[in-house]
Amino acid sequence: MTKRIPSPHRPRVLAPIERVAGLDYDVLDELLGYSLRRAQVAIFHSFYEATRGLGVTPPRFTAMVVVGANPGISQSTLGSVLGIARSGAMTLTDWFEARGWVERRRAPSDGRAWGLHLTPRGEKLVAGMKRRVAEGDLKRAASLTAKERRELLRLLGKLAG
Repeated sequence: MTKRIPSPHRPRVLAPIERVAGLDYDVLDELLGYSLRRAQVAIFHSFYEATRGLGVTPPRFTAMVVVGANPGISQSTLGSVLGIARSGAMTLTDWFEARGWVERRRAPSDGRAWGLHLTPRGEKLVAGMKRRVAEGDLKRAASLTAKERRELLRLLGKLAG
């Protein structure tokens, strides 16, 4: 078997966590964390298929979507959304800028502040990713009815706080 070497351009993708027939899972079947982790890995697998070859991780996707939906957002606010320090948001913005997906522009209300904006290339990329990721998400959740899916999202929102 060939060992896959992780690279910054191709994130390591975990295989779905299969259930083994006849195995006693004891308390694991009652733990939300275990079930959430299995579901998360399955959904992430779908995500990576939808963004193959772009080097886009879930946090990078989140950042691009948030910048696109909130033109002019500050790096500090983006860092808060992602749960990372301002310096991490700056590094992430640098990564996007190097690819021509995001640009910094002076904030009209404060000449010292900078806001983040998608470039036309970034807008096109985000539109395609959103479509593919949403399609994969719906495909992965095909065993749920629309009502169950909405309820799951609502319940997960409650758990997240």
